[in-house]
Amino acid sequence: MTDPLEVLVVAGARPNFIKIASLVDALDAHPDRFAVSIVHTGQHYDETLSRVFFDELEIPRPDINLEVGSGSHARQTARIMTAFESVLEQRRPELVVVVGDVNSTVACALVATKLGVPVAHVEAGLRSFDRTMPEEINRVVTDAISDLLFVSEPSGMDNLAREGIPRERTHFVGNVMIDTLLKHRDRAAGSSILADLGLAGERYAVLTVHRPGNVDSAETFGRLVGAVVEIARDLPVIFPVHPRTLDRIRETGLRDGLESSRGLRTISPLGYLDFLALQSAAALVLTDSGGIQEETTALGVPCLTLRENTERPVTVTHGTNVLVGTDPGRIVSEATRALSGESKRPESPPQLWDGKAGHRIATILEQWRTRRA
Repeated sequence: MTDPLEVLVVAGARPNFIKIASLVDALDAHPDRFAVSIVHTGQHYDETLSRVFFDELEIPRPDINLEVGSGSHARQTARIMTAFESVLEQRRPELVVVVGDVNSTVACALVATKLGVPVAHVEAGLRSFDRTMPEEINRVVTDAISDLLFVSEPSGMDNLAREGIPRERTHFVGNVMIDTLLKHRDRAAGSSILADLGLAGERYAVLTVHRPGNVDSAETFGRLVGAVVEIARDLPVIFPVHPRTLDRIRETGLRDGLESSRGLRTISPLGYLDFLALQSAAALVLTDSGGIQEETTALGVPCLTLRENTERPVTVTHGTNVLVGTDPGRIVSEATRALSGESKRPESPPQLWDGKAGHRIATILEQWRTRRA
């Protein structure tokens, strides 16, 4: 009998937890075929929030925590690489799985590749074509060196083919984030968050913003806040504030403007189930998050993306997402349109967003190992 495939699954930030949940569940369902260890790099580390995500998503506790913490891109990436190299030298797995596009993704992929350990990239092929985004650099580099590339939407297959990635390394499997959403949607419906916020039966919008291009510039951030304050005159806007965004609010002097708006409510970051419940019942979501663009598409909730581009075009062509940039006039006019009921609703989810992406990946990994034997 063949020993199980030794797999190290890497997660570095809260969106990564959502992405690994489906995959770890699918692999753990076959302990005779896969031996899974989870590495948490600690790129985004808050003990309370991390514990909540792992508990709510029913993910086993990480086997290894590198505890690298925050820092500049170079310093953080270097710390992850140094710490992860020691892990690989000790563990010597047969495969490293990385997800998404954070610094942990590219750092661990680079270390594994240089040590001759095959790499699988989940959520491969996404492109914004904006090299000013650190995530875009991480995506391009990770895909170039990965042995197996698991793609969440058709545009990813096209992008990888254009970049010369051999077809036999690419696999269109669907979206692991949507696997997680579909699995936990009923549990999220039992959340008390709407009652806790006094929103039960009420119409409201949700705002999330954290990308450097939006929050690091006082001028850009101020425009966004001004547009949201305008929208909040007509309905409550709930704003779970990302820690990085909170720092920028303090630094840019926007706190007074936020606090003076009666309709704009800032709250602490939420766990997965509470935020899923908040999104599901929203009349509108405004965001610069890639994952939320996908989740709102799956939920059928109108979404305005506060960016000029998206690496997830299927959310625009087959979903509820509209790119509105950072122009206040456009944001307000598109919000008005969405709230009037004029915005489109998808007739069906994007291709292969059916809750089975993790299982498809597990099947392909088993076939890959058989071919290598």
